[in-house]
Amino acid sequence: MKKKFIIAGLLFAAFGVTKMTAQINFGDKAIGAVQKGVTGFTFSNADAAKLSKEAVDKLDAEHEIAGPTDGYTLRLNRVFGKHASGDGFTLNYKVYKLKEVNAFATADGSVRVYSGLMDIMDDNELIAVIGHEIGHVANNDSRDAIRAAYQKEALMDGAASQSATLATVTDSQLGKIGSAIIDSKYSRKQESEADLFAYNFMKKNGYNVNAEESAFRILAKMSEGSQASFIDQMMSSHPDSQKRADEAKKRAEKDGLYKPYVQQKIVNTAPAATTTKKATTTTKKTTTTKKK
Repeated sequence: MKKKFIIAGLLFAAFGVTKMTAQINFGDKAIGAVQKGVTGFTFSNADAAKLSKEAVDKLDAEHEIAGPTDGYTLRLNRVFGKHASGDGFTLNYKVYKLKEVNAFATADGSVRVYSGLMDIMDDNELIAVIGHEIGHVANNDSRDAIRAAYQKEALMDGAASQSATLATVTDSQLGKIGSAIIDSKYSRKQESEADLFAYNFMKKNGYNVNAEESAFRILAKMSEGSQASFIDQMMSSHPDSQKRADEAKKRAEKDGLYKPYVQQKIVNTAPAATTTKKATTTTKKTTTTKKK
């Protein structure tokens, strides 16, 4: 996989906004078919969770996942282990060992963070990004995205489009749905609400809310580098990260919490093993010389 420091998953799914109201961009023809062909289709939260888990299980099988003793896993557990549940959802976290800067969350509560993101953001900045993704779960945006992805694949297949219940998808369709999860687009309103969720999440739990602005500044600076042409192509219809950073700053200023953020040390390695040296006691042997 080619090394890209900014990719669609984070800039589209996590921080991008779009003028389109559809959560997945799959063309006008398919959108029209969705509107006509599945008007009677019901898609419950349970359906979304089931399909999301199947898609994420497939993604997990296709990516290198940091093991339980890996430094990335230890850090993620330390940072977010205490936030495994929320209002009506339970979260599970894993790290993909990939250099892309990305993170996503799905309707079943799966949160996947790329090691590339953890390499450039400290704990507070990481909380801001993941908090944004959790916002999409809490606000049911992830449910709507998986529904749109399923409808697209069901209609392309033709068999499930007339069914009122969730049909079994093929392995190929599941792969496409998984890709759609990573590259999903959200509406301007959904993105704004997820940004606000992340801010309130940090404020409620005592984190430095200014890290949200800092996270956007990092992305904005990276977009000026060697990957700029790639980003311009992917972000042509989106406000830039600099604007999102300005909005985050305004939120903190309004609450009287603003202070320029200084990035903390980033440590993704496992703690060094400590060895305890066994103390040895030397007993000095004394000899007594008998007088003659």
